[in-house]
Amino acid sequence: MNKSNMHIPESVKRGIEYVKKGKLVLIYDAEDREGETDFVMPASFITSKTVAYFRNDAGGLICVAIHPVAAEKLGLPLISDILRNVNPKFSFLRRIVEEKGDLSYDKGSSFSLWVNHRDTFTGITDRDRALTIKKIGEAVEKVLVGKDNSYNFYSEFRTPGHVSILRAAEGLLEERRGQTELSVALALLAGISPAMVICEMLDRESGGALSKADAKAFASKRNVVFMEGKEIMEAFHSN
Repeated sequence: MNKSNMHIPESVKRGIEYVKKGKLVLIYDAEDREGETDFVMPASFITSKTVAYFRNDAGGLICVAIHPVAAEKLGLPLISDILRNVNPKFSFLRRIVEEKGDLSYDKGSSFSLWVNHRDTFTGITDRDRALTIKKIGEAVEKVLVGKDNSYNFYSEFRTPGHVSILRAAEGLLEERRGQTELSVALALLAGISPAMVICEMLDRESGGALSKADAKAFASKRNVVFMEGKEIMEAFHSN
């Protein structure tokens, strides 16, 4: 994307430079949404050490958010759509799919499939998850950047697995402003492949999400960029 820096907040400018280098950034969605801060970094830079860092210092669910065009090319629908269309033998599963109003902060989630790369063993170790995440990132790059129409995602991955893939909304931030869309939008602003590892920051003491103030303190202490969702939206919509 040809983005001008004219209306890009300073935090987002720094965030763009960080993710270009494969460095960790923090994104806070919004007070009127989940009210959560996520660890975010490009999938292509993940290692077993960074997976360990995510689970130990963030503590939430480690997922890979991908662009909707990539999801379509890879054959990765939303899990809710899969369950709504099961055959009659399993029609009872349709009752478990989230309905309108189930989520007070959103109209629906972005979960697609949970996968392991076929070269993993159990799939849950830091090494196995790092391999799966890196390969998801490579798959996105193949179909979007390399325009490889012959690539077969299902020959390289299996499900069920231990890495959750999140499919961004078709209209990105025009349609939904969750961590999935915010991280993908940041990747587009940075001009990198839109496959981003995200993980919620949790509070060991309260048992809830880490507060915004504590997330900002974490970022400041470790020289990590902290961005608010509204800042990424401003940058993305102004260009």
